[in-house]
Amino acid sequence: LLLLRFSLLLILILYLHLSSLFASPPEVRGMEGYPVVLPCTFSHPQHSQHASLQVLWRLGHGRDATVLYRCTSRPGAPGCEPEPGQDPRYRLEGDPREHDLSLRINSVSLQDSGRYYCRAEVHGREGVGFEDKMGTRLRVEAAPKILSLSVDGNEALGYRAVCLVQGSPLPDVQWLGSDELVEASLVGPLAQGSGSRYQTASELRDVEPGQQYSCSASNPLGKEQAALYVLPPRPPPAPGPGASPALLLFLVCLSVGAKVLLLLGVGVWLVSGGALQRPSCSWK
Repeated sequence: LLLLRFSLLLILILYLHLSSLFASPPEVRGMEGYPVVLPCTFSHPQHSQHASLQVLWRLGHGRDATVLYRCTSRPGAPGCEPEPGQDPRYRLEGDPREHDLSLRINSVSLQDSGRYYCRAEVHGREGVGFEDKMGTRLRVEAAPKILSLSVDGNEALGYRAVCLVQGSPLPDVQWLGSDELVEASLVGPLAQGSGSRYQTASELRDVEPGQQYSCSASNPLGKEQAALYVLPPRPPPAPGPGASPALLLFLVCLSVGAKVLLLLGVGVWLVSGGALQRPSCSWK
């Protein structure tokens, strides 16, 4: 039992020691569409200027982690050579020879939010690898954006309008009708998925045809507004100049048929009355 406690204490001390080798902020904030730098510096007694160093950056921890960036710093070579096929959005901002592994991400999006971990491995020394155990959380913020604004329904069941918005922090949604606020119900936040945690939907019921409604989304970073006009239902078409081709064809056929029947009736009458009998002549 004492040996087990000693082993656990030794592991804890080693963990704290390796964590103290790194210096990185617990959180970095970025704006959607702009570059951001995740700082990471380290000091390790086994690192040498004469050894090749492989640098890795991962998003997430454990089995679900994704390696986003990998490069190799060789003695006498400038910079850190990225591996083939590396996403150009990621670039090592620091110099590994100066113990700086800071990562630059260009044009960040909401999907880039998460916890990042930097790691360094010394080539030629098997088992010598060290990383930031705490990681740095990247929080990407974005101004509100209205993704869609739609109306559905019918006269029998009524009409409703739905406004789907995106932003971080999640935007507040308001509806305007006839220059006054209209109370609506919140549908979201939406179910978890790719990017859905930054989206929310608002539903406006009992929408009246022939009216204009506006959806307004706002958060501390800005505001966006979109409007829609609900068209009144179309009346059923009446016969006339605007009648359908099928109806016009039916009327033409009816007229022609009536004329044919009239001609047949006149012909039958003339035959039965003897008007078409051939005249005869006699000689005395």
